[in-house]
Amino acid sequence: MARFAQRVSTTEASGIRRIFDLAASLKNPVNLSIGQPDFDVPEPLKDQAIAAIRAGKNAYTQTQGGPELRARLLAGPLRGLGEREVLVTSAVSGGLLLSYMALLDPGDEILLPDPYFVMYKQLALMFDAKPLFYECYPDWRLDAARIESLITPRAKAILIGSPANPTGAVHSREELEGVARLAKKHDLAIIADEIYDYYSYDGPPARMRDLCPEKTVALGGFSKSHAMTGWRVGWAAGPENLIQAMTKFQQFSFVCAPSPMQIAAAAAVDFDMADSVREYRAKRDLIHGGLVDAGYETTKPGGAFYIFPKAPWGTGGEFVEECLRNNLLVIPGNCFSERDTHFRIAYAAKDEVIRQGLAILKDLRKG
Repeated sequence: MARFAQRVSTTEASGIRRIFDLAASLKNPVNLSIGQPDFDVPEPLKDQAIAAIRAGKNAYTQTQGGPELRARLLAGPLRGLGEREVLVTSAVSGGLLLSYMALLDPGDEILLPDPYFVMYKQLALMFDAKPLFYECYPDWRLDAARIESLITPRAKAILIGSPANPTGAVHSREELEGVARLAKKHDLAIIADEIYDYYSYDGPPARMRDLCPEKTVALGGFSKSHAMTGWRVGWAAGPENLIQAMTKFQQFSFVCAPSPMQIAAAAAVDFDMADSVREYRAKRDLIHGGLVDAGYETTKPGGAFYIFPKAPWGTGGEFVEECLRNNLLVIPGNCFSERDTHFRIAYAAKDEVIRQGLAILKDLRKG
């Protein structure tokens, strides 16, 4: 076998996927581990995909995306942008990869939140860039002064996730304005992960793409809002020169997002998911209230479908191992952080499953 590239040894296997695989081997686990909606793709959107397949819409689209989806995006959530400022991506994961490819050279620095989504760090390492972590502990807020203290001449970009995975934090307008000022002052790009934008429970979210459009590439999609996790359709929106660079790299990687799924996603742009958001707001209240009643130290999430409590004893990893021994699947916080003090619960589950998980956690709280 030929020698592997160095990135093979510097890239860690996903701890989330390990739990995902473990779930398949356990009998009836209480599964609060995976960030995937517990509802299915709405039937009318399935019908759109099936009709597109049967109509022969199965060939490549243009690299920048098919006309149906691009037209809906430009008339709806991305209104005001031009065609060369929008790219249809292979979900937000694809958008993250392309944005890193376009922005980061070996040795460049990218400022990441801690806690962070697992891909943020690993993609930087894959491209021989250096991740620098601005801490959001203990309450998941953004501190512009803390971020600025990390900026060096090698810094190229700041990544913001709001609503955030794994904490569920929704950053305020004031917090995002502070980051926007830093980006302008130090000539940094902003990568804004907006995949959970639909799930903002306490009012409309502030968006970095509205506050600093000249510096921001925003990434969104349909995986979480419409349960299309396996369909792999998303979008990137930002300055024309950056979107064109990302489009060039898409030509030589993903080529295009799946054609029939793009047509279904076009219908999803205007499809009302408000009932699901209301249900998930109630799940948020259920899990947060139950954890507080059980004595856990935690911050109420403003969005997404995650909560990130502190382990009541031991490290986060040690506590999660005990959860696993009690048939409860959650994710250790060190998958998302340079610390090992917390654990992530994904409350995208039936209410009964959430209550079962809370009962186990209440017992484990005692140590």
